Amino acid sequence: MDVFVGADWLASRLDDPGVRVVDVRDTWEYEGIGHLPGAASVPFDRFRSAAENASGMLPAPDDWADLLSAAGVEETDHLVAYDDTHGVFAARFVVTAYLYGHPPERLHLLDGDYSAWARERPTATEAPDVEATAYEAAPLPEAESPLVDYETVLATVEAGDALILDTREPAEYAASHLPGAVQLNWRDLVDEETRGLLARERVESVLAERGVTRDRRVVLYCNTARRISHTYLVLRHLGYEDVAFYEGSLTEWEARGGPVEGETDGESANEDGTDDESDDARST
Repeated sequence: MDVFVGADWLASRLDDPGVRVVDVRDTWEYEGIGHLPGAASVPFDRFRSAAENASGMLPAPDDWADLLSAAGVEETDHLVAYDDTHGVFAARFVVTAYLYGHPPERLHLLDGDYSAWARERPTATEAPDVEATAYEAAPLPEAESPLVDYETVLATVEAGDALILDTREPAEYAASHLPGAVQLNWRDLVDEETRGLLARERVESVLAERGVTRDRRVVLYCNTARRISHTYLVLRHLGYEDVAFYEGSLTEWEARGGPVEGETDGESANEDGTDDESDDARST
């Protein structure tokens, strides 16, 4: 899954009718700050499950299909998502599209976010005219999906036969984490200046320091599946094949009484709350 594309790649394709750009920032940012030319607005909170006790989980397939239809997306489009937070929100969009059957070779994350684009390239304030489509979601078969459930992760923790990777901040990890988990803040793979990925050699070095190697199965978790989306795409981009995505993450794990290690008896920061403000802060 060679998902990351640069500004030059996208700029040369903005007029291509087979490329659909999606802005996942809040509506006020899209309308008030500006957006990439031709981008459709699909705010992050629209593609998270609205079901009770399902924080951060996938939307229903029909809801996803309706959302992409309204954004003018066809199943054959090259879909490029961006945000203004180093790509972490856009990554969740891309992973959702992948899980619901959009061709992986046509899924892209802008390497560098809105702020990086706006430094050197034109932006727009007018929303484009979008012709609705009849997009259909086709969830991946279980055998092809990277999703793993609580029982699978519990068995993996007990067996110790995979690398459990916690993609949250060090303080969150110290407070509460899955037994034996290795901590790797997703932002350790991001270049603060370019707002995109670090150089490939540096990314490989950071991963190696944590013991993340291609010969090991890797199970990713955070709090509510946002941050692991970015790390999942990075690993797949680098050619890692055996990467599992624990969507329920620590929110579900603790709710179901899963064993934890840490300093505060299992209490964890809420990924969508103030304890995560450093990850969620939007700069323009």
